[in-house]
Amino acid sequence: MAKITIYNKEGKKLNDFEAPASIFEVEFNKDLVQQALIRQLSNRRLGMIAHTKTKGEVVGGKKKPFRQKGTGNARQGASNNPHQIGGGVSHGPRNVRNFKRDMPKKQRRLALFCALSQKLRENKLIGLDQYDASEIKTKNVANIIKNLPIESDMLLVLDGKNEILTKSANNIPNIKTINVSYLNIADLQKYDTVVFLEAALGKVESVFGAK
Repeated sequence: MAKITIYNKEGKKLNDFEAPASIFEVEFNKDLVQQALIRQLSNRRLGMIAHTKTKGEVVGGKKKPFRQKGTGNARQGASNNPHQIGGGVSHGPRNVRNFKRDMPKKQRRLALFCALSQKLRENKLIGLDQYDASEIKTKNVANIIKNLPIESDMLLVLDGKNEILTKSANNIPNIKTINVSYLNIADLQKYDTVVFLEAALGKVESVFGAK
């Protein structure tokens, strides 16, 4: 079993949470993690907004713009050619490109476990026993962060909906709260330290179905 250190809001070590080795003791696979990250970021992309017409899509313009000889200009075949004003665009942006990527669910889960395990090996994954504030107050969360061994930014993983904690953390830069059910590879790679509420650690195995 993997051991995750649990702290209280004063920054004191309370105990070690015995987490499942199938999730937190997985060998790091760089290629798999990169593939999962690229998939998520690609699927997040919106389709191209800019869209230009080719010469075949321009309405009209099939007529020869001027007679072949006698004008002193170079001969032209049609006014919808790309070099003509009002003509089609050559190699312009098109909104038909599809950025979607697929990846088997088992591989996505394994990549997530690789990232969590690596965070734990680097001492970048810790636990917080609870957050019991009864009012929305940014200062409460800021004081807890100061007491925890966090060097820069952090991802705070919750066991469920917690409006008081979420809104209290909203105004603090470089911190994001997320439900354990929505844990993803992009956030794990973006944030330096991952802090789980102890209740969220208890839900990881049931949420991701690791055996």
